[in-house]
Amino acid sequence: MRNTGAAAALGALSLFAAACGGPAGTQPGKPADGGTFTLAINSDPGVLDPATTVLSVTNTLLSFAYDTLVHNGPDGKILPGLAEKWDVKPDSVTFTLRKDVTCSDGSKLTPADVAANVDHITDPATKSSIYGVIVPTGMKAEADDAAGTVRLSTPKPFSFILESTPLMFIVCGKGIKDRSVLARGTSGSGPYQLEEAVPSDHYTFKLREDYVWGPGGATTKEPGQPARVVLKVVPNQQTAANMLISGDLNGAVIYGADRTRLEALPGIGRSVQSAGNGQFFYHQGDGRPAKDPAVRKALTQAVNVKELAKIASSGTGRPITGLVNEPRPCQGDTVTGHVPAFDEAAAAAALDAAGWKAGSDGVRAKDGRKLTLRLLYATAMGAGVQAAVEYLAAAWKKVGAEVTLNGVIETKLSESLTVTQDWDVVWLPINVTLPSQLIGFLSGPAAPKGGNFAHLANTRYEKLVTEAGLKPGEESCGLWRESESALFENADLVPVVDTTALIAAKNATFDRRAGMFWPTSIRMTEAG
Repeated sequence: MRNTGAAAALGALSLFAAACGGPAGTQPGKPADGGTFTLAINSDPGVLDPATTVLSVTNTLLSFAYDTLVHNGPDGKILPGLAEKWDVKPDSVTFTLRKDVTCSDGSKLTPADVAANVDHITDPATKSSIYGVIVPTGMKAEADDAAGTVRLSTPKPFSFILESTPLMFIVCGKGIKDRSVLARGTSGSGPYQLEEAVPSDHYTFKLREDYVWGPGGATTKEPGQPARVVLKVVPNQQTAANMLISGDLNGAVIYGADRTRLEALPGIGRSVQSAGNGQFFYHQGDGRPAKDPAVRKALTQAVNVKELAKIASSGTGRPITGLVNEPRPCQGDTVTGHVPAFDEAAAAAALDAAGWKAGSDGVRAKDGRKLTLRLLYATAMGAGVQAAVEYLAAAWKKVGAEVTLNGVIETKLSESLTVTQDWDVVWLPINVTLPSQLIGFLSGPAAPKGGNFAHLANTRYEKLVTEAGLKPGEESCGLWRESESALFENADLVPVVDTTALIAAKNATFDRRAGMFWPTSIRMTEAG
C-alpha cells in the first residue's frame, strides 16, 4: 500500500480540500437560467493531468471536467457515478458501468478506458503521485467491454478498495491516447468542458447539456445550472472577500479575519465547514536534530498546542480528533492523551538530558553544532498560519532553539519538501478521507526517491497499518486508530487544529461534500 512515486506534487493544500456539510449560499432567490458562475481559487492549479496531482486546488478544477466511478454521498454512503452498480470482495471490486456515458469529445466511455486509467497510474514510468495514495499499490484492472464491467483488484485484501474510488478521476476520449493534451486541457466525461485556460488568471468551462450521470443520477438540466463556470485565481483572501461583496465572484472559501465581515453582510449565503487539519511535521533525516525522538518530544512539550490552535485558525477552529477528514470510515478520537503535554520546564530538561546545552547566547548546542530549526510553510495559507509559525518560533526560542522562518509559494514548498529537503519543521495539512491514503506520506521510501518527505520510520505505525489493510471495513478501524496514535506518541507529527472555513456565495448556491466540489449542485439565483 506504500507510495512508490516521488509525490512531487505534494503541496500546501494537500490532497483534497476537506469540506463536508450542507450547501453554501442559502439566501432565497429564484433560479436564474444560464449565466456564468465565478469561483475563486487561491492559486494556479498547475498541470491538469489527474494522474499527476494531489493538490486540492487542482482537484477542484478537475471535478468540473471529470467523473469518478462512484461518489461519497452527504451521509458517507457510496452513490452511483459512472458505475451503476458494484460487487465488493476483500481483494477486488467489480463495477458495472452505465451505458450512456460519453466523453467531452463525443466518444463513448468504455470499461477499457477505466482500465487504461489504472494501468497508466500504476505504470512505474508514470511516477504518478496518486499511486499508493488514491490507487492502492499493486492494483490491477481487467475490462470486459462486452459485459460492460471493469474489475479492480489488489494482491492482498484491502480495507477500502471501494471507498478509494470516489477520488479517482477517469480520463476518456483523446486523453487516453495522448496524455500531453492534459497538461493544459481536459478530456473527461464531467458536466463541464474546459474552454479556456489562462494560467495564474482564470479557467473557463462550458456546460455539457447532455450530461445525466452525475452523483446519484444528477443532471445539468435543472433550473439555475450555469452555462459557464470561471475559476478565478485570487491568492489574497481580502481581495476574494471584496470581489464577492461587489458581485465579481459568486463563490469563495474564506479563512481568518475576512470571515467576520462577510458573516455580517446580508445577501451573502454561507456555510461553515471543516477545512482540514492544521499540523506540523519534524524532519527525521540523517543529521537533523529531530531525528532524535527525545528532541522531537521536547520541542512538542515546549508548545502550548491549545493556544497554537486558536492562533492558527484565528479562533475559528475546532478540536482535532484525528488525521482523516469527514466523512471518515473510522470514527473516534486518536489525538487526546497521545500528544506530549505542554510543559516548558520538562522540555528544557529533556533537551539538557539529550546533550543539547545552552550557550552564552541562550542557543543550545551539541558536539559543536547549534540547535537550529528551519521552519517551512506556505504563504498562501494566510495570516493564521503566519501567526502560528511565528508562535512556534518564539516557543522554541524560549527553550534554546534558533529558528528561521521560511515562507514560500506552494510550488516552492513542494520542491523543498521532496527535492531540496531544506527544512527541519514544516506546517503542512494532508487532508484525506481514508487512513490508507496517508501511508505513502508517512512511511516507505524517503524523499526524494519516495513520498515519505519527513523520513519517518515508525515501525509500530507500519506494523499496524499493514495489519489494518488486510481486514475489511469496520473490522479494521481499531488498528487504523491505533496507528495514528502511534505517530503522535512518537512526536512524528503534531496535530494542532481542525480548521474551518466560510464557504460563501452570492447570487448562487453550491455544494462541497467529502472534499469534492459538486458542479451539478450549482444554482444561479436572481440578484436580490
